[in-house]
Amino acid sequence: MPTVRRSIGIGARPSEVWRWMADEAALRKWLSPTLQIDLRVGGAYRFLGPDEQTWISGVVLDLVPEGGLVLSWLEEGAGWEHPARLVFTLEATADGTQVTLVHDGFAGIGDNWPRTLEAYERGADRHHVLHQLADLVAAGSG
Repeated sequence: MPTVRRSIGIGARPSEVWRWMADEAALRKWLSPTLQIDLRVGGAYRFLGPDEQTWISGVVLDLVPEGGLVLSWLEEGAGWEHPARLVFTLEATADGTQVTLVHDGFAGIGDNWPRTLEAYERGADRHHVLHQLADLVAAGSG
């Protein structure tokens, strides 16, 4: 299955990293400053993408304290047949927490998915959301 995957080690316990996923204001600091989200399973969210032109929306599919966050992911106005997903997982390690970001489900968005997958690969390298999260956790401000 085609995916975009990025991972980072953060020198903090999963409970410390989780604080940055379990609160709307905290998520705005590293995911998107325009994020509006109802942080419960089935809750809706919406934000302006990093290109500052594309609105992203969806629902919270799963929310596991100290384990991860799963969102459906839809580029509004792009003609996607089905949403993709954005999955964040937290895994305890000897040094802290391994945080993994996975975008998947591209094959379900429609015929244009290979080009979209390539764009998301480039975007993952350009926008560094996991590094922003790691910097915030390291600074210890919430």
